Amino acid sequence: MIRILLVDDHELVRTGIAALLNTAEDMTVVGVAQSGEEAVNQIALQAADVILMDVNMPGIGGMEACRRMLRRDPNLKIIAISAHNDGPIPQQLLKIGVKGFVSKGSSAEEMILAIRKVMTGKRYLCSEVANNMALQGLPGNVESPFAKLSQRETEVVTLILQGKSIQEMAEMLVLSDKTVNTYRYRLYEKLHIKNDVELTRLAVKFGHMIPD
Repeated sequence: MIRILLVDDHELVRTGIAALLNTAEDMTVVGVAQSGEEAVNQIALQAADVILMDVNMPGIGGMEACRRMLRRDPNLKIIAISAHNDGPIPQQLLKIGVKGFVSKGSSAEEMILAIRKVMTGKRYLCSEVANNMALQGLPGNVESPFAKLSQRETEVVTLILQGKSIQEMAEMLVLSDKTVNTYRYRLYEKLHIKNDVELTRLAVKFGHMIPD
């Protein structure tokens, strides 16, 4: 039996996904969490084989939660789930050790298939993400400027778009205010912008993941 920890900040989504997964004879949802922080705390308590992690959540978010979990145990099998399938996020999640990426628009069959694939030690990308990643390097395609950012800079961008202050970001990322400011101005330079207003406009233009 594949034991699953489900992490999503929307109760309706958690309930729906749990109901779908519980229809599979070889799967059971052993725990749920509504934030990245709660998931990090739960992983030591839940004997989960696979973690389904929503990327786009308030607080530290899915990427930072994945980073902290994988720092503790690099062998964890984490599948990211998101409504946003383009931009640099999927590739950065794979780089830190996430084993799969599934769109929230995927069918129940595809989500179940992803879990089974990851359980066998393979990686799984839903077709939309796989196609977007394959197209990124083709001539004529305009690459998102957000693809230039490091994983930590991408996390800072997400928190800025959530309206977090420097102090709040520092607390969530377990960094000093000075370090967060350094990341902030470094990403400004990479994106050729001067402030958070321009950052928001750029995020909208390139369809960068903006928090719900």
